[in-house]
Amino acid sequence: MDAQNDAFAGSVPAFEILAPTSRVLPLVLASPHSGSHYPPDFLAAARLDARALRKSEDCFVDEIFAFAPTLGVPMIRALFPRAFLDANREAYELDPEMFADPLPAYVNTRSPRVAAGLGTIARVVANGEDIYKGKLRFAEAMDRVERYYTPYHTALRRLVEETRSAFGHALLIDCHSMPSPGAGQGAGGAGGDRGRNRPDIVLGDCYGNACAAAVINAAEQFLRGMGYKVSRNNPYAGGYTTRHYGRPRQGIHALQIEIARDLYMDEAALTRLPFLDVLKRHMGELVDTLGRLPSTGLEPR
Repeated sequence: MDAQNDAFAGSVPAFEILAPTSRVLPLVLASPHSGSHYPPDFLAAARLDARALRKSEDCFVDEIFAFAPTLGVPMIRALFPRAFLDANREAYELDPEMFADPLPAYVNTRSPRVAAGLGTIARVVANGEDIYKGKLRFAEAMDRVERYYTPYHTALRRLVEETRSAFGHALLIDCHSMPSPGAGQGAGGAGGDRGRNRPDIVLGDCYGNACAAAVINAAEQFLRGMGYKVSRNNPYAGGYTTRHYGRPRQGIHALQIEIARDLYMDEAALTRLPFLDVLKRHMGELVDTLGRLPSTGLEPR
């Protein structure tokens, strides 16, 4: 493990990189929403307790994909929580109603994410409850972006560029989880239960703009072969990371993976279900499959 953030010596770093001994496959894995280190000042400003705030986490996603170094693939995981700062947004997607002072003109105040209360600094947690007791100052937003968001994306960008340089192309897999309807009202699914109409896994490639068709085709074929119900781009087509980094013409491909939480965890208790170990194995096999795709059509053109 390689904690790559000397700027935060003496405090919790913004991120951690699980680094392989050597790069074997042309992939980078990222988990921007599984962080669980809640700064005391943030908790003091919140009207919700830590347990309620954790409903926004992609719980255990970093654990599911922690096999990456064993396949010769680096993985970066944010250590800060999504309710505190969302690394899968533009640097400044902010709701002006959350702030006591005016926001600069460069802030994106009109995105659909902001309208939903889920900007770079979220107004609400996943179930719609307001996070903060009062209004914030813009200086607080700047501090979070500079201390956490920017270092995370600087490191992610470096990993992607190093991978493309080494292999001629790179595939970034952005790893997420999705809540089930009524999450938090009970134990959820039984883990691995396929007897439902909604998808187990959603693959997002921004409607074909973020990666070559061969990548998402191979992912869907593999997952369906393992018995998962798979959807493409519905209801999640890919967030900022997928849109921003996915540049197929430049040999950089990005694919977002959303895994239904009730496959592998009790969403009310925030505990693991037995199927989590099966899911880890399947995700490892998926990553290995994608890493061994022929380079034809994946390199810059």
